[in-house]
Amino acid sequence: MTAATTSIGDAGFLQGRGLVLLSGVFMSVGGPLIRLIESASEWQFLAYRALALVAVLALVLATRYPGRFLATLRAAGWNGLVAGCFLACAFVGFVFSITHTTVANTLFLLSAAPFAAALLGWIALGERVSRATWVAMLGAFAGVAVMIGEGIAEGDLFGDLAALGAALGFAGFSVALRRGRGVDMVPAVLFAGVISGVTAAALCVATGEGLLVPLGDVGLSFTYGAVGIGGGLLLYTLGSRHVPAAELTLFSLTEVILGPLWVWIAFSEQPSALTILGGAILLGSIVGLALHGVRRARALPLVT
Repeated sequence: MTAATTSIGDAGFLQGRGLVLLSGVFMSVGGPLIRLIESASEWQFLAYRALALVAVLALVLATRYPGRFLATLRAAGWNGLVAGCFLACAFVGFVFSITHTTVANTLFLLSAAPFAAALLGWIALGERVSRATWVAMLGAFAGVAVMIGEGIAEGDLFGDLAALGAALGFAGFSVALRRGRGVDMVPAVLFAGVISGVTAAALCVATGEGLLVPLGDVGLSFTYGAVGIGGGLLLYTLGSRHVPAAELTLFSLTEVILGPLWVWIAFSEQPSALTILGGAILLGSIVGLALHGVRRARALPLVT
């Protein structure tokens, strides 16, 4: 190998982080959309959201791999299935947390995901966390704590446990993505949609709740599933090939920054001074780590 002026690896190093940052933008639309739900229950919402998610990702995979759709699903293998199971747990945990405890408690517990991903990534993959990443994670955690400091409450134990389960599920999903990064892991998100959707629909029928909900709720569920979750996790999965597990979950915390902004725009709920300050700290931590990554990429030997 010889020195050169360009490097595909370095391009992927930076592009991966850009994709994960953008994924948080897509996923941040969930808060306002959930707020608009009229009467659909958690399981009904999950069922319809999953239907849209599966349809969008099936179309994406069929377009990217003409005639090789099933082969692509099989290629994801056990890593894809394990990742899908973890993500399905995160799906369920997040929705039940939002409806059973305060938003503040949910966001605070979700901010533990980078730490869980760091530990799991080290155990399962041997990915060591750099000093800069640890500093950024602690800064992000502090930023979230400041953002929601006024709103942390006892809440509901079930809701708090659901949020913690969502954080652990997302961390496990991220590590499984990294473990299977040698192949296209987008099928893992499709598997998560199938698992969560079938489970939710079956429970709706078994409990007598049924799947009949207002058309507006179906539309909101579809929008979140297709755009927020489908688009966001597609970008997140593509970026995971180049980004360590701890940094993956950290960069996706852009969702936490933008969520209150969309609610402010949509519902005129002006964020408090602490929310703005905490958001600035969180954003500074993410930007700082991103800039550190740019400097590190430029310092790497450029190879052909």
